[in-house]
Amino acid sequence: MSERACSHDSADILLVEDNPGDIRLTKEAFKEGQISNTLHVATDGIEALDYLYRRDGYEDVPMPDIVLLDLNLPRKNGDEVLEEINEDPSLSSIPVIILTSSDAEEDVIRSYELQVNAYLTKPVDPDEFIRTVRSFKAFWLSVVRLPAHEEA
Repeated sequence: MSERACSHDSADILLVEDNPGDIRLTKEAFKEGQISNTLHVATDGIEALDYLYRRDGYEDVPMPDIVLLDLNLPRKNGDEVLEEINEDPSLSSIPVIILTSSDAEEDVIRSYELQVNAYLTKPVDPDEFIRTVRSFKAFWLSVVRLPAHEEA
């Protein structure tokens, strides 16, 4: 195994989102925010874990440098995915950022109790959403040093 250092210009981001409109908006926001990183998409919690564990058709995918995780997902919700990520030493160093429409205080508290790295509420307005994504880029892909992870 060799370690792969994360270059911000080439960071792989796993977006876990079930709403096709939000997926499209996120892709557009990345494009308008001039984020050239590779965005991979999983549409439910089970698919996200299959991606992270590289199973069921995801054997050759790159390990993401960051996970953008919605809370309200089919089959396995965001809390359950976050909990599983943090319980597995091979995944727990990947930063997970909640990106959800919920601004409920109990969701924020529960997410931080489950060791999320940040909690972002998706604005309804598309322009505000683009500003949120640009803020994500400015901090997580420009300022923060992401951990290197082992590649199989």
